[in-house]
Amino acid sequence: MDNRNNTIAGWVLFAGICALGLSIGSGMLFASHNPEKPGYPIEDAGGGEGGGAAAVPLPNLLAAADVAKGEAVFAKCAACHTINSGGANGIGPNLYGTMGEAIGQGKGGFAFSDALKNVGGSWDFEKMDHWLTSPRKFANGTKMSFAGLSSAEDRANLIVYLNAQGSNLPLPAAEAAPAADAPAEGADAAAADAAAPADAAAAPAEAKK
Repeated sequence: MDNRNNTIAGWVLFAGICALGLSIGSGMLFASHNPEKPGYPIEDAGGGEGGGAAAVPLPNLLAAADVAKGEAVFAKCAACHTINSGGANGIGPNLYGTMGEAIGQGKGGFAFSDALKNVGGSWDFEKMDHWLTSPRKFANGTKMSFAGLSSAEDRANLIVYLNAQGSNLPLPAAEAAPAADAPAEGADAAAADAAAPADAAAAPAEAKK
C-alpha cells in the first residue's frame, strides 16, 4: 500500500514539475515577442504637412462672414471687454473702433502690456486673425489670458463684427479659386487621339463591302 501511495505521489509531483516548466517556457516565449507598445502602427494617411486640405484664405472667409454670428462669438469676450461707443474699460480695453487703430495704444489710457505695445503697427485683418488665433503667440508675454479661437470661421465672423463697431475698414478682395478644368480638357484630347487610328482602320473594311 505504501508503495502504491509513493507511486501516486511521485506521478503527481512529476506532473506538477512538468506544468511548472511549461508555464515558465510559454511565458518566456511570449515575452520575447511582446512589443514595447501594444497595438498596430498606423501610417499617416495625410502624407505629412502637404496631405491636408488647403486652408481657405482669410479674405474669402471674411467675404463669407456674418456680423450676427460674430456678435454671438463676442459673447465669449464680453466678460472682459465692452464694445459700445464710449464704453468703459474693464479687465480688457473697450473695443469700439479697434480695427485700424494702433496696437497697444490709446483706449483711454488702458494699461497694455509691453509685449503688445512692442508689436507695432495697426490692427488690420491679418493681425487681428493672428491675435484671435493665439494671443500669446502673437505677443509673447501679453497679459491677456484668453487661449484663442481655433475655428477660422468663428474668427472671421468676430472680425467683421469688430469692424462694424466704429471701424468699417474695407474688406480685402476674395481670392479666385484655382482653375481645375485644364487636366480634364487634356484627357479628352488624348482620348480623341487614341480613337482616331481605330476609325481609320475601320474605313477600308467598309469600302470593301
